[in-house]
Amino acid sequence: MKILVTGSSGHLGEALMRTFADGPHEAIGVDIVRSPYTQVLGSLADRAVVDACMKGVDVVLHAATLHKPHVATHTRQDFVDTNITGTLNLLEAAVVNRVRSFIFTSTTSTFGDALTPPPGSPAVWITENVVPIPKNIYGVTKVAAEDLCQLFHRDQKLPCLVLRTSRFFPEEDDAAERRAAFQEANLKTNEFLYRRVDIEDVVTAHLLAMEKAPELGFGKFIITATTPFLREDARKLGVDAAAVLRRRVPGYEAIYARIGWTMLPTLDRVYDNERARTLLGWAPRYDFQRVLHAVASDIDPRSELARLVGKKGYHPK
Repeated sequence: MKILVTGSSGHLGEALMRTFADGPHEAIGVDIVRSPYTQVLGSLADRAVVDACMKGVDVVLHAATLHKPHVATHTRQDFVDTNITGTLNLLEAAVVNRVRSFIFTSTTSTFGDALTPPPGSPAVWITENVVPIPKNIYGVTKVAAEDLCQLFHRDQKLPCLVLRTSRFFPEEDDAAERRAAFQEANLKTNEFLYRRVDIEDVVTAHLLAMEKAPELGFGKFIITATTPFLREDARKLGVDAAAVLRRRVPGYEAIYARIGWTMLPTLDRVYDNERARTLLGWAPRYDFQRVLHAVASDIDPRSELARLVGKKGYHPK
């Protein structure tokens, strides 16, 4: 099987290409940035580039994107060109080439303002049924690209699955107040409770999605670590998250106290991955308890794949 991986020089793209390197499939990487994992150098906004690298392709894993940090360095038109036009070019070429699975890597950032309830309100329990309210050009263009995928499934019968991934980048948090309040490892471990996922689990979700797409046709899936919280915890999480965590993960507090860490006082949202686990058969390995036990044993909690990919930053304009 021939697989096209877009954004192959990025975090997820490299992780996918590394995974395919020793397997039975032929993987072709395309990106605008050179790397050992990129065979085709070019922009997806250029239809000629897309047509050239799509020949003979069975599966498209579309991870290329301008990300949220690019809002500060790129124009809105840049976002439209990459995230919308690039996706449209790929979808059109996928139909022509009779691609059997098209997997679009989206983001939980699409939910936007739906993620931030007023202070003191219950945490928002985020499932795929929550309607996105994008708050910047990044979110707007990712939602538009998701809609294109749905359109091509409906009208051209192209099997398309959308994976809305939560945070898996190793870079420091983009909020200055959180960076000031928490050690980086403490903050990222907290995030496994409600909005983070290890890149190995993201890769596994993509592999399952490309196999399931012909059967499922179309679907949107939240890809995040399995939370220990239940929907019934939402109200308490909005006012005293530590109390809920003491009940759901007994013993966490002693570990945190020993290493000088703190829990977030409240949570504004919790991502729920139940649909991905049920329909894709996805079983993410890295959750809060696994990460917590690794930290307690002075072991790097990241997967081997996460360590290999490391930090990349975000490409400049």
